[in-house]
Amino acid sequence: MHVQLQLLGRAVKQTQYRQHRALDSALAEVGTTLAQWDALRAIGRTPGASARELAAATFQTEQAFGTLVGRLTAQGLVDRRPGRGRRIEHHLTQAGERVLEAGHMVADAVLEECFAGLDEGERGTLLKLLQRLHEPTP
Repeated sequence: MHVQLQLLGRAVKQTQYRQHRALDSALAEVGTTLAQWDALRAIGRTPGASARELAAATFQTEQAFGTLVGRLTAQGLVDRRPGRGRRIEHHLTQAGERVLEAGHMVADAVLEECFAGLDEGERGTLLKLLQRLHEPTP
């Protein structure tokens, strides 16, 4: 059983690695990287979120996210505004929204190819199983 769990863990990691490489290469064609597009996606989902919230949503440290959002701001893709207290809120600019949308189209095509070996039912089953791993244990 132990070896099977290691094989399973490696298979998940290989799938993720393949997906990330394909997404990063394809997103370069629309002028962004996977990390940048993921940050834009997180900001687009939660406009006004803090760096702490966005770092958690993108699986980064606050410091790494701060560096990334600094680059996005310099590129004119993100607007940072003062919030309550010391909070800095993050919003997409119109240019950021365009890059985000272009990234969605690229990601849809790449992910379709990545999961081409599974039919719709198998994709649904895989999604449910992976989501179940993130549920709190009783």
